[in-house]
Amino acid sequence: MAEETMSTNFIHSIIEEELKPGGRCEGKTVHTRFPPEPNGYLHIGHCKALTIDFGTAEKFGGICNLRMDDTNPAKEDTEYVDAIQQDIHWLGFDWGDRFFYGSDYFEQTYELAVDLIKQGLAYVCELTPDQFKAYRGDTTTPAQSPWRDRPIEESLDLFQRMKNGEFPEGKYTLRAKIDLASGNFNMRDPVLYRIRYIEHHRQGTKWCIFPMYDFAHPIQDALEGITHSLCSLEYENHRPLYDWVVDHCKVPSKPRQIEFARLGI
Repeated sequence: MAEETMSTNFIHSIIEEELKPGGRCEGKTVHTRFPPEPNGYLHIGHCKALTIDFGTAEKFGGICNLRMDDTNPAKEDTEYVDAIQQDIHWLGFDWGDRFFYGSDYFEQTYELAVDLIKQGLAYVCELTPDQFKAYRGDTTTPAQSPWRDRPIEESLDLFQRMKNGEFPEGKYTLRAKIDLASGNFNMRDPVLYRIRYIEHHRQGTKWCIFPMYDFAHPIQDALEGITHSLCSLEYENHRPLYDWVVDHCKVPSKPRQIEFARLGI
């Protein structure tokens, strides 16, 4: 029995510590998720990821959600949704009744963005993509958007009108107000929402503003009660933004992101 509970990797060691008395997850069920983008078939990197996601939950007697990452307004093919489900089953895992789409949370994500504006933690910016690069600064130079100090009421009004479809694509974005001098460029007032006029495969034309992945993903994890958000190493520099979103949005849980190495062949 002792051998069965022995840690086999650093992720399991972290979780075992967090489950101990006084730990972050004491008394909780380990809850992970696998969030593939349904725009193609699973490749071997996906297989490593889902084995970690589902396998970790299984090891600790927990549960794992399957969530289709359809935050981007791109057309999804049900062929890929079906194939992903078949492949997960073929590998020996199951998500039970916990099958979700990222777009299930569009309304809640929008409301949380509105609340960030009310807190003075987000603002509507009108830099063009080219200007955005120019105002990004460098490792020693912060660069402030001219609209960073836009009044809260004005940003609330513009964001509502963005949602209502009153502006063309690229006219405005919603940005978080974080740290323009950060050495991590992901924290330099990242874009949270952009305008896109494209039909969503599940939402149709209801939405013409869409949340960026770095904003939507931690919210989705928190709303689903995920305890451990396991992802590959390219997201390591995004973790401070993940934590910022979880800490500043009024969400019901506080998931933790842990990165593992990508599978290279």
